Amino acid sequence: MTKIVVVDNHGQFTHLEDRALRDLGVDSELIDNDTPPEEVDADGVVLSGGPDMDRTGQSAAYLESDMPVLGICLGMQLIAEELGGRVGSGEYGGYADVTVDLLSENDPLTGSLYPETRVWASHADEVKEVPEGFERTASSDVCGVEAMSDTDRDLYGVQWHPEVAHTEEGDEVFENFLEICTDD
Repeated sequence: MTKIVVVDNHGQFTHLEDRALRDLGVDSELIDNDTPPEEVDADGVVLSGGPDMDRTGQSAAYLESDMPVLGICLGMQLIAEELGGRVGSGEYGGYADVTVDLLSENDPLTGSLYPETRVWASHADEVKEVPEGFERTASSDVCGVEAMSDTDRDLYGVQWHPEVAHTEEGDEVFENFLEICTDD
């Protein structure tokens, strides 16, 4: 059975990420963000959302592991910041129901949602510039980078929360990430 760990960055929906994976039949485990990657035996990693970039513990170390990584909200921002992208304050601010435009039907994480989907997202902070090697794979009228992918390194991120009921096709994002993890 495929195992995916959810690295807890203290987000209010982190337990729902773990639950969504378990509901798909994944062996999922919620772990503290101070857990070093070398102590983890898994096929993939979800870097959860959270309130503060200063409270992400060992999360950045997972970017150098050999496991596919999915960053959600703060997790995506951490990926961008650690790998040379740019993160800044969003113009919109808090949580909102947003229509996201998918930019590629070939992206392994979000392509199946093409051409658009409705999501629940926070835009207090957001990725302003993707790191080298990444492709911007989704945008909206409130955020230029709603999702990004580096398929060569199996690093992916979404600004929105696929784990909440307000996101229409959230389970599909987790299903696609599970497929990435089993193909790796």
